[in-house]
Amino acid sequence: MAMLLQLTTFLTQYLYGSNNAVPKQPDALRIGILSTAAINSAAIIHPAKSHGGVIVSAVASRNLEQAQKFAKQYDIPKAYGSYDELLNEPGIDAVYISVPNGMHGRWARKALNAGKHVLLEKPFTANADEARSLVQLAVEKKLILVEAFHWQFHPAAHALKALLDSGKYGPILRTYARMTTPKGSIPRSDIRWQFALAGGSLMDMTYVISSTRYFLGAGTPREVAAAKARPTAEDPRVDEAMEATLRYDMDGRMVESKIYSDMWRPNAFGLIPRIWETPSIEIETEYAIIYFYNFMMPHLYHYITIYDKRTKTTTTEKHYSGGPQWGNRGESWWSTYRYQLEAFVDMVRGREPAHWVTLDSSIAQMETVDMVYEKSGLGKRLPTPE
Repeated sequence: MAMLLQLTTFLTQYLYGSNNAVPKQPDALRIGILSTAAINSAAIIHPAKSHGGVIVSAVASRNLEQAQKFAKQYDIPKAYGSYDELLNEPGIDAVYISVPNGMHGRWARKALNAGKHVLLEKPFTANADEARSLVQLAVEKKLILVEAFHWQFHPAAHALKALLDSGKYGPILRTYARMTTPKGSIPRSDIRWQFALAGGSLMDMTYVISSTRYFLGAGTPREVAAAKARPTAEDPRVDEAMEATLRYDMDGRMVESKIYSDMWRPNAFGLIPRIWETPSIEIETEYAIIYFYNFMMPHLYHYITIYDKRTKTTTTEKHYSGGPQWGNRGESWWSTYRYQLEAFVDMVRGREPAHWVTLDSSIAQMETVDMVYEKSGLGKRLPTPE
């Protein structure tokens, strides 16, 4: 289902981005893209069309012809046949990095050393050691570095977080986050299955940890009580699926959080792809059971149901704009990526963003990923060798 959501986002962002294009400001932030990955169009190219303060001015690939083809397709002024060439371009203010997982740390490091601000695709790095090193460099360089957990920038996420933080339904008791893709949706030739590129379901679907931590307001868990991987037949080091139980110490209370990621989800009854399984999280509190359907791409469709244990009633909420953090800013057609871009530009320009994924949070995220992999017996992921 995650793949279908991405394809739908590509289409909607193309339509909305083209129909809502705006003139560019003279001092617009000039962004370069490292890689010609499919995610680029939804994540940065189309959102930038409706932001007057952003120009996507260059793209780089390790193959010049491929970069030129991509640049022509999306009307990007410059194309480079190597990532280093783009980073050496003085007219580039920031870069969006969407290279394979195992290369995130290396190219983010090179970008920072080249004086560029960085919007870095998830997962932040291959592991926590690399994350800590990268964060230290960003702080030393006084440059903006942020992990692109786009879903966290959406009003729906903020509305639910505010509800939980209000205490209206009491403290959180447990959580369960799930993200799956039907069997066969991601070809086995895809980079996400390659150990050398830090592949695996938990790395690609790290949203299950991100959502758990965000709604709990937590860093790393006290412990990973259990973790079970379903390795691929082709490479037992790579997880086809991962399930784990995390335990968080929340002000003296123990909260148990279960997560499940599956990039090869078996069909129902062996026949029907589980396309209804969007990335979702269930949160039980003292007085309610809350379910956020499609937290990863709520701009397409989502709902938040709240079952009140006291009244035995269920209410449903939807939030596409405004909310406790954006207020009057934003439009109902903005995608999670468009909200994220708004915050990124604000941060680079020295303005207070409506929401932000902190560097400490990204370190805690990778520490948690490492803990799960270690507990599962697969071992933490490693950066791709140069």
